Formats: sequence, C-alpha cells, structure tokens
Amino acid sequence: MNSLEIVNKLYKPYRITKLSKCTLIDSLDGSFIIKPKGDKNIQDIYNYLKSRGFNAFPEIIDESRSDINIFEYIHGFEYPKEQKALDMIKLVSILHSKTSYEKTVTEDKYKEIYDNINNNLDYYKNEYNRYVDEFENEVFMCPSHYLFIRNSSKLLNQIAFCKSKLDDWYESVKDKKTSRVALIHNNLNLNHFIKGEKEVLISWDKAISDTPILDIYGLYQIEALNLEFKSLIEIYKKHYPLEKEEFDLLLIMLCMPRNITFKNNEFLSCKSIQKELDYVFKTEELVRPYYLKDDEKQE
Repeated sequence: MNSLEIVNKLYKPYRITKLSKCTLIDSLDGSFIIKPKGDKNIQDIYNYLKSRGFNAFPEIIDESRSDINIFEYIHGFEYPKEQKALDMIKLVSILHSKTSYEKTVTEDKYKEIYDNINNNLDYYKNEYNRYVDEFENEVFMCPSHYLFIRNSSKLLNQIAFCKSKLDDWYESVKDKKTSRVALIHNNLNLNHFIKGEKEVLISWDKAISDTPILDIYGLYQIEALNLEFKSLIEIYKKHYPLEKEEFDLLLIMLCMPRNITFKNNEFLSCKSIQKELDYVFKTEELVRPYYLKDDEKQE
C-alpha cells in the first residue's frame, strides 16, 4: 500500500482534487495538501523560520512518510493581482529582514559574480552581432529579422550600459570581505502567495541562503510586463532597505538582456521578439529614474 492509499484510508476524503504536483483532499477532519518530498527537509526550513520569528507558511500536519508531506490547506480569496503583489513583496521583505546576516566571503567572491555577468553580456553581444551580420546581408528581410535589425542598436546599447555599470559596481565592492545574505524563497510568483485566514508563502522546496535581491530578480523575470514594479521595489526597500551595492547589482541584473528566439512560424517569432523588446523598454523606464538620482547626487 503506497502513501496516498494510506492517507486515503486515514483521512477518508470525500473529495480529491489534483493541483499540479500537489493533491488537495477534503475530509470531515478538514482540508489538506499532499505534496511529494523533494531534496530539502521542509521541516528544517520551517524550524529555522520559526526561530527567527517568521511564521508565514502552511504548517506540516504529517511528515512521517518517506515520499510525501501533508500540509494544512490555507483557503485564499481572489483579489486584484496588483494588490496581491504588494502584499507578497511586503511579506518577502519581512522574511529577508528576519533572516538577514553578514557572511564572510572569499576574496574572489565578487570577482566571480563580476565574471559571470560579464561573460553573459559578452555572449549576448556576440549573439546579437551575429544576427546583425546575417540579417543585413539578406536581400529581402522577413518581418522578424527586420524587427530585430530595427532595434539592434537599442539592444547593443543596453549591453554596453550594463557593462559600464557592472564595472562601477565591481570597483565599489572588490575589497569587501562580507556579503549580506538571508533565507530567500527562491521560487516567487503570485501563485505561491496565499492570503486567507493568514498570509503564507508556499512551495519552499528551492529556499536557500543567498543575496536577497535574487527573490526580486526572479519575480521580475516572471511579471515584468504584468505589474508596475516601481511601487513594489519601494515597498520592499521601505521594510528591508538595500545597501547601495545590493541595489546597484539588482538594477544591473534587471537590465541584462534575455534570449531572443526565432521560431519556424513568422508570427510567433515576431511575437517572441516583441515581448523581449517590451521587456527592455519597460526595464529602462523602471531603472532610469534611479540612475538620474545618482547623477544628481554626484553633481
């Protein structure tokens, strides 16, 4: 008899609902979420969070089985995603604030970050230039190639901008011996935040101790075109003020180029390219005021 069969026998559910990788069971004893166990011990993560005074997660009802955990089910209500995002980012800032500490790092830690980002930028620079060389030799460009060529200077300027700011960032941190880290959720999206009887973050399977800006960056990659991020960033910084070098690195990461893919279908290619261009334009609109403020301070 497998674990699910045992659970069915113990809880006698009157309704079973499949939810992606999880299973919701409704029984006379209440509603519960059954989720397969991953590599991380979720209870250890919860115990650490409790020790830091952070309790915004669904309790584990039963962790005794080798392959599944049984969680309490938090019934959330639907409300505008913009408000939901604000509530979630405030909760994330509290998570980072309660678990934050300074960590001693090796001498080459910041150089490693610099090299990784710089190598990424070089890759996209070479890739974009390759596209430009190829497409400009075409007698008749297809729409997707024309769309790319028309905006190629913008994309290449974006890379040059990132490289310049990256150099400035590295100059400011190269002699640092510590780095601020926190327990980050590392899997943020609006579906992983529930507001009901209490506010909780779910799906802690990817949680790690690392720089807090990774949670903001990850959410931005998903929701950049769907949410207004200036207010989200300001709410976050109000509850968890970022150090200058942290915020500078976040802005650089947000400005980094992303993959541009050409598909077999011309309509889908244009749609895909336009989406990435929209990301570039919206990100520029987001970060420009912050750099203007810096320029004004230096004058």
